[in-house]
Amino acid sequence: MNEKARYYIQKLQLKKHPEGGYYREIYRAAEMHYVDSIPKALRRNISTSIYFLLEGKQISKFHRLKSDEQWHFYNGSAVKIYVIDERGKLIEYLLGGNLAKGESFQIVINKNNWFAAELLNKRSYALIGCTVAPGFDFEDFELADSNLLLEKYPYFSELIKKLT
Repeated sequence: MNEKARYYIQKLQLKKHPEGGYYREIYRAAEMHYVDSIPKALRRNISTSIYFLLEGKQISKFHRLKSDEQWHFYNGSAVKIYVIDERGKLIEYLLGGNLAKGESFQIVINKNNWFAAELLNKRSYALIGCTVAPGFDFEDFELADSNLLLEKYPYFSELIKKLT
């Protein structure tokens, strides 16, 4: 394991995330409201945020949320984020600190879009933050079934097989 990744995992008390990588919740707004876009108009915290770390060949597997999610780059290697939007279009983002190479410090993934991520440098790590609004709840998290994604988006088969 990369030494800097090990340091952050220990120092920030990160634990394994079901989609891959490591995380720890940092903030959960006390304010709540009803969310019309989520079935049954469930109450959700207004916003949540986590630290998230990918290391080496780890990936963030294809998944989707019922809320928008903003990713913030902090340190390490650039991350390639793949988004399949609701129209079936593939969008690729580079999250990182090198603006001259087309990387961005922050990107937003719209609700209901499938997305996954991987490090550009497989010998490194990336420490990022994720902010979700309305706030994250595991009830609103859906990890992709590779067969269902392949059936719906066969033209992205290599990417789906790699990131599910």
